[in-house]
Amino acid sequence: MKMIFTNEEELKSELKKGNEKALSYLMDTYHQPLCLYVYSLSNDSDSAKDIVQNIFIRLWEKRNKTDGIISIKRFLYKCCYNEFINQYRKDKKILAFEVEHVNALEELIKDENEALLKRQIELLKKEIQNLPPRCKKTFLLSKEDGLSNMEIAHKMDVTIKTVEGQITKAFKILRSKLGDQINPVLFLLFNSKKFNPNIF
Repeated sequence: MKMIFTNEEELKSELKKGNEKALSYLMDTYHQPLCLYVYSLSNDSDSAKDIVQNIFIRLWEKRNKTDGIISIKRFLYKCCYNEFINQYRKDKKILAFEVEHVNALEELIKDENEALLKRQIELLKKEIQNLPPRCKKTFLLSKEDGLSNMEIAHKMDVTIKTVEGQITKAFKILRSKLGDQINPVLFLLFNSKKFNPNIF
């Protein structure tokens, strides 16, 4: 029978005692959401699963040091984020502009603002659909399909300058709706577009 923990203190207490049911509860509750989160950063399902597994192993090994943890959920997300940054900076797999956006993502999740993040993603999707037709097409070819400005210009039979103008226009419109959070939300949205929900 699956054990249910009604509050953080009870969960931390049982974890500290070495109760494996406490660890099982955490894994049942957070394993898939954490994998989805790390996958949204890395776009690599194997890496995401490895990172999350390592975090749970580390939590179990250091279960006697959980007194300072206010929120286990926040702690797990923070650990996954740090592990992702450490691994990918070491392997030099993050481009400079991506590092800036990933760092900004930390601000969105550090206070457990998952609901806020979801609302921002939904708002972004809505506002993209509301862009002027040519502007929307140009923007999606760039951000969703990953085409270069030259490829877009050839595909749409326009000049590169026109493409640049349409993308700039799209950013201006979207920034007016989302403010400074647009870059990390865009990064998360389009870095996750190939996600297969069955990989975890």
